[in-house]
Amino acid sequence: MPHPKIRVLVAKPGLDGHDRGAKVIARALRDAGMEVIYTGLRQTPEMIVNASIQEDVQVIGLSILSGAHNAIVPRVLDLLKQNKMDDVLVLVGGIIPDQDVEGLNKLGVAGIFQPGTPMDDIVKFIRAHVKSSSVSVDSSS
Repeated sequence: MPHPKIRVLVAKPGLDGHDRGAKVIARALRDAGMEVIYTGLRQTPEMIVNASIQEDVQVIGLSILSGAHNAIVPRVLDLLKQNKMDDVLVLVGGIIPDQDVEGLNKLGVAGIFQPGTPMDDIVKFIRAHVKSSSVSVDSSS
């Protein structure tokens, strides 16, 4: 029985107008057999979480180059909690200073991918973490 495709929402929050990296990631995830929803530029945390609910995604990938990650990411995580979406894997990619990585992880970000991360590493990370969380859900039913 084939596994259902992993559903990933790729979003560009904030005022950052550069989306080439997000588009490259979206293409790599699609090429790896995932279903990818790309929201486009200048998304608010509310728009991202609403799209995640509508699309029933398992993964949210936030691409942030603007330096606003310490404002945007906590808001997205808070909205996910408010909507009881604690099982959604949140990943952040882009320009994230090393000193901010630990704080974002403590907030609940599952993975942080800085420039130069091989696409295959991101694909493997998503597969490993979504598979393990969906297996635990399936075994309880």
